[in-house]
Order: sequence, then C-alpha cells, then structure tokens
Amino acid sequence: MTEKLQQTIQEEVIKLPKEAQEAINFLDWIKIAEEIGKKYLLNEEEINNFQLETLLVLIGVVDPEFYAINIENQVGTTKDSANKMADEAFEKIFKPIGEKIEENIKNGMKNKNPGWEQTLNFILSGGNYATLIAPTRANSASVFNQNGSEERFVNNSPLGKTNSTPVPKKMTDIKSKFVI
Repeated sequence: MTEKLQQTIQEEVIKLPKEAQEAINFLDWIKIAEEIGKKYLLNEEEINNFQLETLLVLIGVVDPEFYAINIENQVGTTKDSANKMADEAFEKIFKPIGEKIEENIKNGMKNKNPGWEQTLNFILSGGNYATLIAPTRANSASVFNQNGSEERFVNNSPLGKTNSTPVPKKMTDIKSKFVI
C-alpha cells in the first residue's frame, strides 16, 4: 500500500462518527483486502485500487450496491471475479465492521436514558432526529416586553430554524383583534 493511500484512509476515517471510527479501526480491513486481492492474483496497483474501493464503501461515499461493479471497472477484473471479491469482502470486512458499529451504538445508548418527552417528540416528528437536539441559544430569540425584561422564545421546529420571527403574546393578542 502506498503512503498516499494510507494517509487518505486516515484522513477519511477521522471524519466519521466515533462509533464508526472505532469499528473500522477494530478490524485490520486493509490487510484482509490485500489478502483477498492476492487470492485473486491482483498486482500491487490493483490491490491498492481494491482497497480504495473498499474504503469508499466503508466511509459511505459509494453505495455497497455498486461495490462489485466498481471493483470490475476500477481494479480491472472480470465480472465473475469482481462479484466473488465483493462477496468475500462483505463477509470478511463489511459484516464484522457493521456488527461492531451496531455494538458500539448499543453500548453508547446504555448510558443514555431518553425522557418520555424526547421520545414523544421523536415519534410525533415522524422519526426526525433533529428533535432530539436540545434547544440552544442558536435556535431561540429574545424579545423585550414593555417592562424592559427579556422574554425568550424557543424555536421548536424539527429543523431548528424557520423564516418566521418569534411573536410575543401581546402582539398576538393585538393581531387577533383585527381578524374578522
């Protein structure tokens, strides 16, 4: 494996969530990919291309559905060899890493106990994970009332942002008087 490929792998893995990083680093997938390449009589450049294609699937840049096709095109193997290599890589690399990611996520959730309100908001949002994020100053606004004291209006939209301006209660009451 070239130094440039090793550096690229490290740079891309660092960008992933912690659970995925740990799972990918848990398995020596680079060596396994090299062994698969040698089994199918690939030269060093072809093995590097195979490892790169494997990395692209691991980090989520390429859909696993296209893995065998990309092996065929980028590595330069036959369709049959590419399918066999992909199947072997799925069994020896992707499946164990996927199981490790799942295990890491489950272990991370053991220490967290979501409240009923958070669960309800998630269900009502139709599965939008943005509702699980706690309100911050970034998604709240201040309005000063007549007494000069600050009133905070939290934007509870699922995306945390809307184009509307928070409306104080008093202003809402005044507007309702003009509704026919």
